[in-house]
Amino acid sequence: MVKIVAQYEGNLRTEATHTPSGTQLLTDAPLDNGGKAESFSPTDLVATALGTCMITTMGIFAERHGIDLRGTRVEILKEMQSQPQRRIRALNVNLYVSVPEDHPQRFALEQAALGCPVHKSLHSDVKIPVEFHWQTKVQETSGSSA
Repeated sequence: MVKIVAQYEGNLRTEATHTPSGTQLLTDAPLDNGGKAESFSPTDLVATALGTCMITTMGIFAERHGIDLRGTRVEILKEMQSQPQRRIRALNVNLYVSVPEDHPQRFALEQAALGCPVHKSLHSDVKIPVEFHWQTKVQETSGSSA
């Protein structure tokens, strides 16, 4: 178990502490909900958790199989809805993977990302389309002009 402690600081801001490490982060309500948007909102952290979880689980698989995923990145576009209640409508995920699209472990890497605990924990009403963008294979050119 991991203990997170969050305290309301006023003005729609909180300070959360990850007790094992002491690392702290601030949250702020978004502009459209009365905040100043000076930091992550709580729902931004859900999007962040999803993306970082997906690339972390890919990284765990990659480390075990000698695959270098450095440079892999994820972009998440969070969409909110207000009716019938305010909630996350969709988390659109684009994963930019730093290995070629013909990599022999491509399917396993995709399955690792899609099997991350955060992805599996989100309610089925939240749409989570995921698009993988694999590095294109660099073609060597040979030949010299004479």
